[in-house]
Amino acid sequence: MVNLINKTVENFKVQAFHQGKFKEITREDTLGHWSVFFFYPADFTFVCPTELGDLADFYEEFRAADCEIYSVSEDTHFVHKAWADASDTIKKIQYPMLGDPAGVLARDFGVLAEEEGQALRGTFIVNPQGRIKAYEVHDMGIGRNAEELLRKVQAAQFVEIHGDQVCPARWKPGDETLTPSFDLVGLL
Repeated sequence: MVNLINKTVENFKVQAFHQGKFKEITREDTLGHWSVFFFYPADFTFVCPTELGDLADFYEEFRAADCEIYSVSEDTHFVHKAWADASDTIKKIQYPMLGDPAGVLARDFGVLAEEEGQALRGTFIVNPQGRIKAYEVHDMGIGRNAEELLRKVQAAQFVEIHGDQVCPARWKPGDETLTPSFDLVGLL
């Protein structure tokens, strides 16, 4: 398995459905703020709308953390619009829904299941300079949790600002952190 931590996201240009309009999104649009690339297998499916709806419910909290969400599937931006027109859950989404029918993004992030022509459930936290700081990949049938993803974004942001400190398990903003040192080895 290839390690993607600190990998720079490659240049890309895709079409998106965003706030009722079609829009082009490039790598440049993702720089200068934190980003979550949230890959999912396909529109009009079963687990996917539960995840995208969960993200929509936490969207304001992601934005308050200077983080944009980019959902990505191998569907086109046209299909994203049709799905939003047909589903109340998808209609409430305010973040860009990227179409990746050629698999450019899914290949770059290593989540394209070539035989199925769909992306695995990959979640990537990318810093403002375009480098991957955290990621996880699930099989297609395993849904994710937006609240935990938000916590991970906040932890990645904290560590980037406070490089001498680390965030323990279940850390949330305001909780105590750890400063790695010889004196802590084996004591926790």
